[in-house]
Amino acid sequence: MLGFISAISRGGAIIGLILLIVALLKQLILAVGLLVAIIKLAIIVIFVAVLVMIAYAIYRDHKKHKAEV
Repeated sequence: MLGFISAISRGGAIIGLILLIVALLKQLILAVGLLVAIIKLAIIVIFVAVLVMIAYAIYRDHKKHKAEV
């Protein structure tokens, strides 16, 4: 009987460890997903800023050439 209880306790510990690892992996996946989303958002913001700067440079150059004529 004691061997049976010992086997059950070892099995329970292994199952508990597996469940803990699964829970930690879920949290890690969520954290990595959040980090990737933040990086994507930063890339979009930088892209829009570059486009605005290019448009402003074209406008300023056009305005400068119009004033010379």
